[in-house]
Amino acid sequence: MSRKKGSKDYPLETKLETIRLREEEGLTYKEITEKLKIRDPRRPSVWMRIYRREGIIGLKKRRRGRPKKDRDSLEARIEQLEMENTLLKALAIELGEELPEGLDIEPYTDINEDIE
Repeated sequence: MSRKKGSKDYPLETKLETIRLREEEGLTYKEITEKLKIRDPRRPSVWMRIYRREGIIGLKKRRRGRPKKDRDSLEARIEQLEMENTLLKALAIELGEELPEGLDIEPYTDINEDIE
C-alpha cells in the first residue's frame, strides 16, 4: 500500500529540533510547522507524543514490511535445494527417465570438499 500523495519523511534532526523548539522555546505547534516548513500541522504533536512515550529511539525511522532474510539462511536454503535437485536427478536416472537437455547428471558436491 502506498503512502499519501505529498507525504514526506523528515530526518531525525528535524524531529529533534521540533521537540527542542516546543520544550525549550515554548513555541506552538503552528509556529513550529511554519518555522521548519513541515507540511502536516499535526506532525509535531505526533512526534512529541512518540518522544514522550519512547524517547529518541521512537523517532528514528522504522523499517516497514518484511524483514530482510539472513544471509546464512539463504545459503542454507540454496544448499538444501541443490541437494533436492541431486536426489531428483538420481531418482530420474534410476527410473530410466530421460533428463532434459542442459541438466548435468553429476551429483552435487560441496565446494569446500573440492578445496581440501
